[in-house]
Amino acid sequence: MINNKTAILITGGAGFIGTNLCEYFLSKGYFVICLDNFSTGFRHNLTLFEKNDHFKLIEGDIRNLEKCKEAVINVDYVLHQAALGSVPRSINDPITTNEVNVSGFLNMLVASKEANVKRFIYAASSSTYGDSESLPKIEDTIGKPLSPYAITKYVNELYADIFSKTYGLETIGLRYFNVFGRKQNPNGAYAAVIPKFVMQLMKHESPVINGDGNFSRDFTYIDNVIQMNELAMLTQNKEALNTVYNTAFGDRTTLNEMVTSLKEYLSDYDAAIANVEVIHGPNRAGDIPHSLASIEKAKKLLNYTPNFSFQQGLKEAVNWYWDNLK
Repeated sequence: MINNKTAILITGGAGFIGTNLCEYFLSKGYFVICLDNFSTGFRHNLTLFEKNDHFKLIEGDIRNLEKCKEAVINVDYVLHQAALGSVPRSINDPITTNEVNVSGFLNMLVASKEANVKRFIYAASSSTYGDSESLPKIEDTIGKPLSPYAITKYVNELYADIFSKTYGLETIGLRYFNVFGRKQNPNGAYAAVIPKFVMQLMKHESPVINGDGNFSRDFTYIDNVIQMNELAMLTQNKEALNTVYNTAFGDRTTLNEMVTSLKEYLSDYDAAIANVEVIHGPNRAGDIPHSLASIEKAKKLLNYTPNFSFQQGLKEAVNWYWDNLK
């Protein structure tokens, strides 16, 4: 607790999901600490909070244990979002991905345990399901990882489980499914598909779909992710602790359907976008064909009811992109 307020540490707080979490929990009256080294996050994402007396920025790397220990002083809850995302990046540079996602994660667990943090909630990943072909994805049924990134996120779950059992640290992992929404970076080699395609369509450039476009994803709007973090943080249900949850809407959309919807919504702003051609390229290494989450466990144990469908979220996101990315 800091200044008589419940204190939350959000690692990776300058990134896409982290920034949205910072904004939300500040609006709810919490004291929020952001730990970020700005390797993938952006300082401009924090401009809104800089003058807020209930916000503190610690610039540092989770690979530095002492910096992690500094960040958790007087913290009640940790929302650990810091990681190097992207399957292709992990294939190109598995060593750095492992250093950040595994060693950095372990540092945060150790620091949280030593500081007697009440609960450690962390960003897990749907990539953990690997080559399992069963649909929908159920938390207890996973396959073999298909990328170095997927391995690191699975190791996170194993470490969290051990820290719960060995040290009594309360942990909850949230397996994010293709999160999208406001403040997601459209630029760079590892940009997520939705903001990247939006930027290209706004420039009347042809987006490239990997494969025939029939691969499907359980695209999850950012507000559903915020909701899950809050539920995981505040639940008093002991059965809900020390486990992992799919964090998704519970429906799937093909890449072709996603692009069609993007063109439709963007055409409300610029009619010419409807005529932009879509190009199909080769399948990408490490990609799973289909992703669909069962959210029954989260519904049962966390009372999760997602507020935004894919289409509702996409409309919100397109409105934000148009206002902010032009």
